[in-house]
Amino acid sequence: AREFANELRASTKASRNPTVWLEGSTGSGQNVNATDTSTVSDAYAKMLTIFIPLLVDESSFFAHFMCFEVPTLVPPGGVVNGNKAGYDDDDDLGIMDIDENDSKSGKSSAELAALNESLKDLLDGIQEDFYAVVDWAYKIDPLRCISMHGITERYLSGQKADAAGFVRHLLGDLESRISMQFSRFVDEACHQIERNERNVRQMGVLSYIPRFATLATRMEQYIQGQSRDLVDQAYTKFVSIMFATLEKIAQTDQKYADIFLFENYAAFQNSLYDLANIVPTLAKFYHQASEAYEQACTRHISMIIYYQFERLFQFARRIEDLMFTVAPEEIPFQLGLSKMDLRKMLKSSLSGVDKSIATMYKKLQKNLTSEELLPSLWDKCKKEFLDKYESFAQLVAKIYPTETIPSVAEMRDLLASM
Repeated sequence: AREFANELRASTKASRNPTVWLEGSTGSGQNVNATDTSTVSDAYAKMLTIFIPLLVDESSFFAHFMCFEVPTLVPPGGVVNGNKAGYDDDDDLGIMDIDENDSKSGKSSAELAALNESLKDLLDGIQEDFYAVVDWAYKIDPLRCISMHGITERYLSGQKADAAGFVRHLLGDLESRISMQFSRFVDEACHQIERNERNVRQMGVLSYIPRFATLATRMEQYIQGQSRDLVDQAYTKFVSIMFATLEKIAQTDQKYADIFLFENYAAFQNSLYDLANIVPTLAKFYHQASEAYEQACTRHISMIIYYQFERLFQFARRIEDLMFTVAPEEIPFQLGLSKMDLRKMLKSSLSGVDKSIATMYKKLQKNLTSEELLPSLWDKCKKEFLDKYESFAQLVAKIYPTETIPSVAEMRDLLASM
């Protein structure tokens, strides 16, 4: 097995893929042209295809030679039907299904334990040759752990015979080692994301957002069998760290925090739109990003509206606060809320309202690095402003029924023209 493993690695040609996928300091195109490393997982599958049936046969021979009673195994030669991976069904593994009603299946657990302990002593050490292939594959392309995990799981699910206890244990150890190696890759990638926090001033879309979409696309290509859970767990860890880091960076500059957030959450949605439609775990994070995007947009738009029409909406807010304790007809007699105060406020706020709205647009555009978001943001801004103005108009009609202000219809037509 050792000679075969060494020869397998020496004869397999594959360029190493980058292990740094999400680092902020490297070029953005680093992982777009990642090389094909399928020969690596093919080599691992070949190792299992050849040696797992041999080990099963060896276990069966030893069990019969030492007079252990075990379920019958398919003799060697009737395995692997030319399938290069060798894990399509149980018969490929050289194992027959056990008849649970067979009288021989009542073997005592103590005797089986003795059998497996003897097999361990006999075959101990061979697992290192399998580990060497796993570690070699990890160094070439850590993402190949995904396909190797699926391959191992399929073999493991086929080991039903009692005599194959050592083989089940070997496959279980291989699966654990592959999972451990993949966890190393995930942890390092998370550290790469967290390093973005060290940059004091950041604007625009963080580099790890589009790179994660590239990484996720590649990970999906490697999934085989039960490795879905392995990948989903990685996604959960990646995105949780991504969003947490995003929020931390945003807090370093409150003035631009919401712009920074909605640009990055929008980029996350845009880059993962296709995958989110087919991967439930990513769909969950897509919706989470969508909610965070809407919240950041709403805060930013509200800030722009209140800044530009501060006196108008402060006046409205004072009326709303007083309505809890003062009758509507008494409000015009309160300090600062007389009809004259209303007219002065309207003159200062709505004279040249078209210019004020144009200024809102310029403020919305300012500091925006993702220009493609501007049209939708402007539509949100106009709708939000119109909703607030409509509420204000209803207040005026209720508190100052004889006063005239620009109608909601007029304001809607003005906004539509801009």
